[in-house]
Amino acid sequence: MTPDAPIIELTNISYFYASSKTKALDNVSLRIYPGEKIAILGANGAGKSTLFKHINGILRPNSGKVFVKGEEITRKNIRTVRQTVGIVFQNPDDQILAPTVEQDVAFGPINMGLSEEEVEQRVAEAMKLVHMSGFEGRSPHHLSGGQKKLVAIAGILAMRPEVVVLDEPTAGLDPLTASQVMRVIEEMNMELGITVILSTHDVDIVPLFADRVYVVHRGRIESQGTAREIFKQHELLEHAHLRMPRIAELFELLRESGLDVDIKITPADARDEILRLLEMRTGRQGQKNADNAY
Repeated sequence: MTPDAPIIELTNISYFYASSKTKALDNVSLRIYPGEKIAILGANGAGKSTLFKHINGILRPNSGKVFVKGEEITRKNIRTVRQTVGIVFQNPDDQILAPTVEQDVAFGPINMGLSEEEVEQRVAEAMKLVHMSGFEGRSPHHLSGGQKKLVAIAGILAMRPEVVVLDEPTAGLDPLTASQVMRVIEEMNMELGITVILSTHDVDIVPLFADRVYVVHRGRIESQGTAREIFKQHELLEHAHLRMPRIAELFELLRESGLDVDIKITPADARDEILRLLEMRTGRQGQKNADNAY
């Protein structure tokens, strides 16, 4: 794989479940490059989870091809693919099965055939990365939803994947816990260089996270681009049963009130735009006072 080659590539993927005549995925193509942070954005039922299950071979497409590091996923390389691409499911109870946290995080490394010493080291490192050191002896069933999510992430990190896929990582979490989970995801990317792909219908977290956004609706990729590009497309969002981020809605209200503002979608950009408005107003007031003095 060359440095500028995609680490994940889906080419014309289509898939339908036997119980349905409607395609869950319809001619989906995308490319994801090493080190990127990608958001797959769509309403519930858009096909995000089905898409994710193709990325590490849980599902096989009815048509089209899936490539990981330039190689098509086959039965022969599926083990290597799943060591390269780890998936954290929406419900951690579907993923955490061992009696203790330590045993659960160790499950993947043990099945990779690593030595006991190496397994212990990886478990310790993974628990530290998700800020859960000290919980090794706890029963997963006595943890909060957010703690379970972090343990599930630790179990994937212990396998040292190059790509981590997270299905609705903040679903069902309170705002503070959701922020903690997103901070860990950001650290995975920034400190470890892991390519991160997450699915979400939460439009408010996407601008804070994603380098690029794919909008999914009824099993199709409707659009892709930066968060700024995507959230300028009002008709697209409405079509995909999505909305603007709350910050953007505020600036739209300000614009409707007659203020000359640009629509912003992140807190940092919102701060800069508000400061610009204040500076303009202060400058105008100062000029008015100066004119009155004469």
